[in-house]
Amino acid sequence: MSAQNIPVAKFRLGRIVATPQALEVLTNEDILKAIIRHQAGNWGDMKEEDAQANDHAVVHGKRVLSSYRSAKGVTFWLITEADRSSTTVLLPEEY
Repeated sequence: MSAQNIPVAKFRLGRIVATPQALEVLTNEDILKAIIRHQAGNWGDMKEEDAQANDHAVVHGKRVLSSYRSAKGVTFWLITEADRSSTTVLLPEEY
């Protein structure tokens, strides 16, 4: 990815953490691609109303949740806390 193709970050992620189960089934590349998309406001596989809620959350300092699929088709989430202290990578069943 060249510098001109890197999306602009819309909010801070804080400390990035992942659950052991997420680390077991996801590759580093899956996670990195999702983090870049998440921080740029590309919410992945979200319903339109949830995407709009995330857009609102970014502006008003609320929690942001995105949903992505790994290269192997595993659904996983990224959740950035409202205070922007941390972002967690996890599987939906861990929520």
